[in-house]
Amino acid sequence: MTVQLPDRATDPSALLAPSSPELAALLEAIGAESAVRERDRIAPYEQIDLLRAARFGALRVPVEFGGAGTSLRETFRLIIALASADSNVAHILRSHFAHVEGLLRATDPAKRERGLREAAAGRITAGAATELGSHKVGAESLASTLRRDGDGVLRLNGVKYYSTGSLYADALMFTALDDDEKLTAVVVPADREGITLEDDWDGLGQSLTGTGTTRLEDVAVEDGELLDLHLHEDGSFPRCGVLQLYITAVIAGALRNAANDAVELVRSRAGRPFAHAGAERPAEDPLLQEGVGELVSAAYAAEAIVLRAAEAQDVEADSVADGLPDPELADQASLEAAQAKVVVDQIALAATARIFDLGGASATKRERNLDRHWRNVRTLSTHNPLLYKAQAIGDLSLNGTPLPPNWFF
Repeated sequence: MTVQLPDRATDPSALLAPSSPELAALLEAIGAESAVRERDRIAPYEQIDLLRAARFGALRVPVEFGGAGTSLRETFRLIIALASADSNVAHILRSHFAHVEGLLRATDPAKRERGLREAAAGRITAGAATELGSHKVGAESLASTLRRDGDGVLRLNGVKYYSTGSLYADALMFTALDDDEKLTAVVVPADREGITLEDDWDGLGQSLTGTGTTRLEDVAVEDGELLDLHLHEDGSFPRCGVLQLYITAVIAGALRNAANDAVELVRSRAGRPFAHAGAERPAEDPLLQEGVGELVSAAYAAEAIVLRAAEAQDVEADSVADGLPDPELADQASLEAAQAKVVVDQIALAATARIFDLGGASATKRERNLDRHWRNVRTLSTHNPLLYKAQAIGDLSLNGTPLPPNWFF
């Protein structure tokens, strides 16, 4: 796969404009055979390498550090475009973009600049915080530890799950409890001795994201690899609307991909209309036209909702001082991300199921793999279930009850 990329060193914005031919070529290359890759479980290493070479992960890195300096709204527009080419590939980069947002809030100037320049150079970061167990999901109670051994070396031990993107990354982030039982986080090279990545994710969708188990056994960590954590006084993480809206953006992109497939499906049906169809050619059948119109409109609405919520994320990000955003703006950004999720999840699940009404039984053939759109949306939508989001929004609206103080809300 060959894609001609402009020299980002001399023109850092060359790939970023949604209408640029360079970006169109990059997305076309990533989208090529994406349905086949997912059907046959072919990992998208080559596609991630294209994004690494294009330094796509440097979108949010300020220009002075070698990045593009895009707003969150523009970044989310491009994430949606990437997800419309391949939702697995877009999902793989979620932790990376979260890491960059963390670096933008770092209070240690040296760590901030070093991390941002590494991202600008194309380094991709992934990792995992979640652990399986009986504790509440999202709680900062961890079994993973970061302790100093007898020689004074920091050693990381534990087992993480939902390690999305780690198989494809250059560096990995992990959370753990230090010697004082305080929450800490590190970022280490992905090939560091003691790290074992297992591709054991068996979910019904997003099958190529590498969302599996990571085992950490006496992994050596340098003091300079500790990350700045900006925690509230009670030790909890601040809200992170950006991280939550990212998933909804991937869903919006998957829906756009489904709409594009719906258009192609009806166009490709040269004949064999139903006996009582309203036209000889499927593309001229008013019922099928209506169905395609609904899908295309659903994709438009989902994208518009995400971009509207992204504006609140920009306002929150612009308010950051000493590593923490304005609390009221953080609450508003999280609220808008949650509202976007509630609606986009429902739109996308209904629309991606509707595609089969446009093609009859042949649309269900495995070679077409059209069911991947619903499976991927269904899997993505389970991140922080809709019911809990909707209930909290309703309680806030009716009773003024603050949103749950979880970092993932």
